[in-house]
Amino acid sequence: MHNDIIHVYLMPGMAASSKIFEHIKLPEDQFKIHLLEWIIPLDHESVSDYALRISKHIEHEDIVLIGVSFGGVLVQEISKHISVKKLIIISSVKSVNELPRRMTLAKATKAYRLIPTKLASNIDIFAKYAFGENVTKRLELYKTYLSVNNPKYLNWAIKNMVCWNQKVCNPDIVHIHGDNDPVFPIKYIQNCITVKGGTHIMIINKYKWFNENLPKIILDK
Repeated sequence: MHNDIIHVYLMPGMAASSKIFEHIKLPEDQFKIHLLEWIIPLDHESVSDYALRISKHIEHEDIVLIGVSFGGVLVQEISKHISVKKLIIISSVKSVNELPRRMTLAKATKAYRLIPTKLASNIDIFAKYAFGENVTKRLELYKTYLSVNNPKYLNWAIKNMVCWNQKVCNPDIVHIHGDNDPVFPIKYIQNCITVKGGTHIMIINKYKWFNENLPKIILDK
């Protein structure tokens, strides 16, 4: 029976730790959850090379790979290096065509370079960029989750999110998206499972939906 266990690897969103998945529970007789974490990028490291380094932390084959937000971008890059059973992204994008206009503008003007990541230890500033204005009303909660505040990592992550250049998405990808996501508005998103009332942080505040639906999404052929 042990050999029938499906290994599920989870990648958090930008600047977030794997604690964002602390309420995600899958049936233990079917699934085993493994948590991935951000590492500090090397100088001038491409997102593809970074994904290859992260993939070295994956110890099983035929896995389910799930990523949130920028973590969703990263798991798509990881899947180009290893074989996966199922690829799932949450609150993320599948290609440059789904990026909001403000991000495409930031890429064109290189405005992303102006974001003061050296002030990242100031959670008020970074929470606005990472999760949106409303989160600042509940900063104490998110201090737990926004723990990766190394400026080198943040500069790299913001640049690679804004400048991600994937034009054609994996046809087998499963995309789960909230209809009230202020970071990646659903009006730009195509072919997704829509979560009613879901925001960019629904992996945290709608975990019951995921606990109920993820098993059948993973097992669906």
